[in-house]
Amino acid sequence: MCKPSEAFLGYRHKTAATQARWTNKDGPCHPSARLEKAKVRNNRRGEHIIRFDSVGLRYGLGPEVLRDISFALPSGSFHFLTGSSGAGKSSLMRLMYLGLRPTRGRVVLFDKDIAMTRRYELPALRRRIGVVFQDFRLLDHLSAMDNVALPLRVRGVKESEVRKHVPELLNWVGLSEQINAKPPTLSGGQKQRVAIARAVIGRPDLLLADEPTGNVDDHIAMRLLHLFEELNRLGTTVVIATHNQFLVDRFTQYPRLHIDRGTVVEGE
Repeated sequence: MCKPSEAFLGYRHKTAATQARWTNKDGPCHPSARLEKAKVRNNRRGEHIIRFDSVGLRYGLGPEVLRDISFALPSGSFHFLTGSSGAGKSSLMRLMYLGLRPTRGRVVLFDKDIAMTRRYELPALRRRIGVVFQDFRLLDHLSAMDNVALPLRVRGVKESEVRKHVPELLNWVGLSEQINAKPPTLSGGQKQRVAIARAVIGRPDLLLADEPTGNVDDHIAMRLLHLFEELNRLGTTVVIATHNQFLVDRFTQYPRLHIDRGTVVEGE
């Protein structure tokens, strides 16, 4: 029987369905302690986790690549971010995870106005955000285990805790046999799952995935979306930037933020 794991607090499956899709094995154990964070998150559903008010962004002295961006995402929501290649999806995601500061306008994240937030407070906000980068950004000299463990080690988590939680999460995404493999030996879909595991190991309140299915076929893409769905059902706010129309058409229950000519239109 599995032991309760802090790394999975809030990421318990209600059924074994998702893990079965990955591994054809029984799902993880379901100790009640893992539900506590999910309950807290679900109680906060409806609050705005992020809000943009008339935001504009330009690089250097060039023209604005994003202009008059205004929207609000409720806590616990799931959105697709769509738009043609080069429309500004990645730039908008960088604003969301505090990788960029807007040229103008107001960004409020976790009830904090970023322009008024002191520099020393930003790391704590960033730790509440999980990011799946378009190019994975895995370290080739580290194993899958060590790549996923990196955020915990940076935060000073005890090594005994790291070695208990990370293998469980890799098993959850179907990579138990690749735990010691290094990125150059992994397929695109496997690298993507390592990147996703790294993004969620810290139990983020907000998960941002930039083209997470851009390097995999539609079959693997569907698996990844089911994983994001499970995380969202347990309270994580999810935003997925994609140009994969196949996925958007299959998951029509989720609203879209669509970028067109540098502006965002909700529900397009």
